[in-house]
This record gives sequence, structure tokens and C-alpha cells, in this order.
Amino acid sequence: MIRKLGFYPGCVMSAEQYAYEMSIREVLPDLGVELVDLENTSCCGAPLRSVNLLMQMYLSARNIAVCEEKGLDMFVPCALGHLSLVETKNRLNNSKELREKIVKKLKENEGLEYRGDLEIYHTVDLLHDVIGVERIKEKVSNPVKWKIACHYGCHTIRYTEAGRPDAAEHPSKMEEIIKAIGGETWNYSEKLNCCGAPLMVTHKEAALTKTGEKLKAVKDRGFDALAIVCPYGGRLLDGKQEKAGSTIGEKLDVPVFYLTQLVGLAVGRNPDRLGLNLNLSPVDRLI
Repeated sequence: MIRKLGFYPGCVMSAEQYAYEMSIREVLPDLGVELVDLENTSCCGAPLRSVNLLMQMYLSARNIAVCEEKGLDMFVPCALGHLSLVETKNRLNNSKELREKIVKKLKENEGLEYRGDLEIYHTVDLLHDVIGVERIKEKVSNPVKWKIACHYGCHTIRYTEAGRPDAAEHPSKMEEIIKAIGGETWNYSEKLNCCGAPLMVTHKEAALTKTGEKLKAVKDRGFDALAIVCPYGGRLLDGKQEKAGSTIGEKLDVPVFYLTQLVGLAVGRNPDRLGLNLNLSPVDRLI
């Protein structure tokens, strides 16, 4: 059975993390998900949250309303974007005053109707809860037999009250997916550590230090590679690995894959169609 979802990639994926989007578009149709591109979407508003909360909620609500026009549930693979949209949906559904204010503005400014009754999925819960581990396992033709560490990222699992794709303290859905595609994985002390991305604008050296420390931990724990599910994580852990190594005085050479790239390899998709030629970390060493 094909399930249609409105696809909201967000800013970072659309502007630079093309490999994530390529692998999503290549893999999900094989797993029974049809992505419907949403026209006239905008930034989710998350970067404005600490400056103008009302503007953040307006932008998130308008993207939800654009998807609701098509009568679809929504797929938001960016962890920060997913948090922004889900948090806004919760706030507006629980505050009559805020809801009336945002609904009125959307109607007056853009003719959009906000209802807030759609489901909003992230990569982790879409693969694990909707598609299902067993269905993924059935599709595997080329098991990925590597030792793979999982990096959820801060916004994928926090904060709990917002409704996140997995548990804040003991997330396990990525690990179950990795095992389903033939990989080996286990918990490690630094699994929940931040990649440093939120600090990149204001404290670049601190950000790169956290990136380097995370990658060094993955290497020291005996993993062959790192799996990620956030374009901000891709920006740092894959794209800034050499600079992160220089910052902490270490030689870092950890292959970093988006989870959808790993699933794509396992179900027999062409590496270039998964955007693996765009990864900046040494993924070729394993492929």
C-alpha cells in the first residue's frame, strides 16, 4: 500500500545537504511512501525562535497549512524543522488565544487555513513506526555488514514534552533499523552528545571541538562508521570533519552516512543515486 506524505525538506537540506534529500527520494518509494512536493513553503522559523517566538510559530503554522491544503500528513526529515513544526502545532492546539491570533494572520495575509490536525513525521519514526523494521528487513538484498554508531542529534530526541521521534534518555529506533539492514551497533557513552552545530555561528571553535570529540569517541569505540538523521549533523560531522580534527589535534577519518543512505545501500540502490559521491567524509573506504 502506497502512503502519500507532503515533503518538507527545510532550508539546510535544500541549500547544501543534497545527499540526504537524494537518498530520501531514492529509498522511500521502494518502501511504500510517495513524497508529494509542497509548493510555496518557507523557513520553519526555528532560527527566529529566540528573537520572535510569534514569527517562528507563524512560519511553522503556514508550512503546516500548505500541507493541509493537500489533505496530507507531513514528512519533515530535518530534526530542528520537525521540532519547530511539532512544537507549534502543540502550542496552537493548547492555546485558544495563540491559535486565534495565528489563524487570523494566516487567513488575512495569505488566505491559508490552519487546522493543525495532521501527523508530522521525522525520518526515524517514519522508517521505524510507519514503514516498520520488518518491512525494511524484507527489502534487504545487500546487507551493510559494518559496525555503525548512531547519532540522533539533540533536536531529534529533545525535548520530550514536544513529542519527539524517540526517547530522550534511551533512544533505540536507529539501532533497530541498523540491525535490520545487517549492521552491528551498540550503545556508547557519547551517543547523546551534541555535534556542536548550534554553536557554529557564535562559537565556532567550541562547535568544532564538540564535533571532533564526538567523532573521536566513535573511532575510539571501534565503530566503522557513523549514522546520522539531521542535516545540521551532516554539516558538521561529515562536512567539517577535517577542521574538527585540526581543532582537537586529532586525525579523524570516520565515514559518516545518513541513515537513508545506509538503508539505500542495503536494499541495493546505486551509491551515486543515494548522493554518496557528495559525502565529504571517507565513505569510499567502506563502499
